Amino acid sequence: MNWKLGEIAAMVLGFMIFWPLGLAILLAKIWQRQSGAERDLFAFVQEKAGRFEESLRPCKARSGFSGWRSSGNSAFDEWRESELSRLEEERRKLAEAEREFADHIEQLRRARDREEFESFMRTRKGGAGA
Repeated sequence: MNWKLGEIAAMVLGFMIFWPLGLAILLAKIWQRQSGAERDLFAFVQEKAGRFEESLRPCKARSGFSGWRSSGNSAFDEWRESELSRLEEERRKLAEAEREFADHIEQLRRARDREEFESFMRTRKGGAGA
């Protein structure tokens, strides 16, 4: 194993702070050695984490929201695509309704503010003339 100073320091600090952390660093270094990686431990772990994260993402091979991996059953895949399309349409409708409601609330606030300001100005003019 080709240990770098940073890896040794991280392992020692890991054992000093919380022993499972130091053990995890040691096991990752052993895993790195067994996989034959020549990079440092941090790059190795980052690559493995990236691959794991990538495996959790939906497949981008197909277009749109239905880009999930095939289940192997075409009937199920078609049903899933239609359901996901329906849900996406519902999400779009909800987002549009939310925007419309926010616009309505904003109009109500402006109308209330205008009314309060006009009331203030009437009161001010009435008080100034008296």
